[in-house]
Amino acid sequence: MKVSKLKKFDAAEHLRTPEARAEYLSLVLADGDPAEVRDALNVVARAQGMSEVAKAAGVTREGLYKTLGEGGNPEFATILRVIGALGIRLSAQAKEKKKKIA
Repeated sequence: MKVSKLKKFDAAEHLRTPEARAEYLSLVLADGDPAEVRDALNVVARAQGMSEVAKAAGVTREGLYKTLGEGGNPEFATILRVIGALGIRLSAQAKEKKKKIA
């Protein structure tokens, strides 16, 4: 089979449960890269249903695609509304201290 005929991998198709979506976001948030967080929110929103998430977040579906798409730069308030619409709660943890090598 030719590589060009293979179906493109879409993580959204594999995030079927709220727990899986939350775990995926937790892993990406731990890395701390803003573009990756935006992309992960896009994946999770698509996994849950973009229209449903947009409605719950109080934005249009098209606006949500644009905000979470490549090159999007969502405001923090929008991120918080989207996370709430996804049924996910953010929490904070103390960062582990790096051990000094003697």
